[in-house]
Amino acid sequence: MLDLTVIILTKNEQLHIKRCLECVNQLARKVYIVDCFSTDATQKIAFSLGAEVIEHQWPGNQAAQFNWALEHLSIDTEWILRLDADEYLLPELIEELQKKIPLATQDVTGIVFNRRHIFMGRWMKRGIYPVKMLRMFRKGKAVCEQRLMDEHIRITEGRTDEYENDFCDHNLNDISWFCRKHVNYAIREAAEMLNLEYNLSDSAIEGRTNGLSEQALEKRQKKLKYTRQPLFWRAFAYFLYRYIIRGAWREGKEGFIFTFIQGWWYRVLVDTKIYEIKMECGADKEKICNLLADKYHIFIKK
Repeated sequence: MLDLTVIILTKNEQLHIKRCLECVNQLARKVYIVDCFSTDATQKIAFSLGAEVIEHQWPGNQAAQFNWALEHLSIDTEWILRLDADEYLLPELIEELQKKIPLATQDVTGIVFNRRHIFMGRWMKRGIYPVKMLRMFRKGKAVCEQRLMDEHIRITEGRTDEYENDFCDHNLNDISWFCRKHVNYAIREAAEMLNLEYNLSDSAIEGRTNGLSEQALEKRQKKLKYTRQPLFWRAFAYFLYRYIIRGAWREGKEGFIFTFIQGWWYRVLVDTKIYEIKMECGADKEKICNLLADKYHIFIKK
């Protein structure tokens, strides 16, 4: 076993939690489930597989929940790994971790993995892969940045190392669930983009980017450029980029559905929310912030 604690945030994840735990139990000394009062069998399954379950009320976003876990859980291992319940490590990555982690030098405080999306049973190898994410770090050397969307773990000191193998994002829910999830994401993404466009908060543009992975920094810059493009046109251009230029068309029907929903429909939905808010508030920053707070309970810190 590695000197490793795994933290998994859950709410009603009975469909995925067994697969995730059976994976991490191969290499972790301790597994914590931070559960938001699940009403299904999530906690029962987690207990049966040796995880320690801690209930904590949802604070509004994953970053806040994960940072709460870092501050309040009794973690006594050198390394911490964050996974979602619908994610799992491939056997090749488990083997790589077992070989490399014991040999990691002290200046290496974060580990970046490749995330592959499995959609409708098919690996979306083209169009979006690889997504490189910092998911493993030394205790006390990283924190999850506070953002409305697209939050990343960033190291506070040291440097990162990038491993060769993958972990998977493989949700087993149906397409209706997938679409509902993106509807819920849309208003938060709209608020994030309005924040970038109008600099609603003092840290909207600059932010704290030190300690982020190279791909996360690049993605952040691309998102800023995307924000400056015309509404709706940019969604279509983004779809074409992923589907044609990045080759998602080669992933068959699943590639089209995945890219259409995530790369066009969802982006149009975000732009529609932005358009709706601008119709009501114009470019008045105070009105935008008040509307987001009053109607959507999204609070932009100035």
